[in-house]
This record gives sequence, structure tokens and C-alpha cells, in this order.
Amino acid sequence: MQERDMVNDVLSMLNSSIVGYSNVLVQAGNEQLRQTIAQLRAGDETFQYNLYKIAEQKGYYKPAAPADQTDIMQVKNQFVG
Repeated sequence: MQERDMVNDVLSMLNSSIVGYSNVLVQAGNEQLRQTIAQLRAGDETFQYNLYKIAEQKGYYKPAAPADQTDIMQVKNQFVG
């Protein structure tokens, strides 16, 4: 397995764990558990972003093109009213 594949696999796993932490957070009633899960999620988010930046620099990951202002306004209007 090449480095590129390993990096992309880790990014994918981190994305899944972040979603999982979010699902637990919205259902947890215990404040201490909520804080612990939030800390774990924040750590994974930081790690994911740092790894993403490295992958981008190495050419392993190419982000989508930025949305233009018209697209942004259309999406915003769908949610704001």
C-alpha cells in the first residue's frame, strides 16, 4: 500500500469517527460523557485538518473548487428563508 492510499484511508476513518462522535453527543444525557466525547471529537477534527493539509501539499488530495457567490446565496436562501 502506498503512502497516498494510507493517508486517504486515515482521512476517511477520521471523518467517520467525527460523525460518530457527533451522533453520540446529540444523544448523551450525562454532561461528563458529553464533555469527553466533545474533546475526542475536537482532537480528531484537529488531526484530520492537519493531515488534510499535508495530503493537499503532497498532491494526495485535491479539494473541490470554491463555490461562487451565486451558489452560496442559493444554498443560504434554502435554509434561511
